[in-house]
Amino acid sequence: MALTDIFEAHDIRTRCLSNIFADQVAEMYSFRRAEKHLQKGRVVIVAGGIGRPYFTHDTAAVNVALELECQVVFKATKVDGVYDKDPAKHPDAKKLDKLSYQKAVENPDIKVMDKAAMGLAMEQHMPLVVFDTMQPGNLLRAVSGQAVGTTIS
Repeated sequence: MALTDIFEAHDIRTRCLSNIFADQVAEMYSFRRAEKHLQKGRVVIVAGGIGRPYFTHDTAAVNVALELECQVVFKATKVDGVYDKDPAKHPDAKKLDKLSYQKAVENPDIKVMDKAAMGLAMEQHMPLVVFDTMQPGNLLRAVSGQAVGTTIS
């Protein structure tokens, strides 16, 4: 909802949809509704996952992106990308600018996104971009195609 408000305040037509019943703050998600908004040039934000048990928000994001035929999934987080090991625990951790799906799925030290989400993205060739959302301008850089964070492909 906050992201929708920010976009709207900057005259970016945006709609927030959700699979969770929240009619006062978001429209109910359906493929047709999302597709209509996209066809009208609106930004579509799907909030709250897919509303099913055992599916994380990461898996939901990849699932919805595939359904809507998006070009990329952006994972906005508090870390500036993917590291070869946890940078909070290992001062010698190295940030990876690019990473293959295979290495991301196989390496048990890479925990930035759940393995089911990465596996689905890998199977369907959906690129993932992991970046620090708290860094001013990063979202704009990411959606503008500039290198930010880590690209998993």
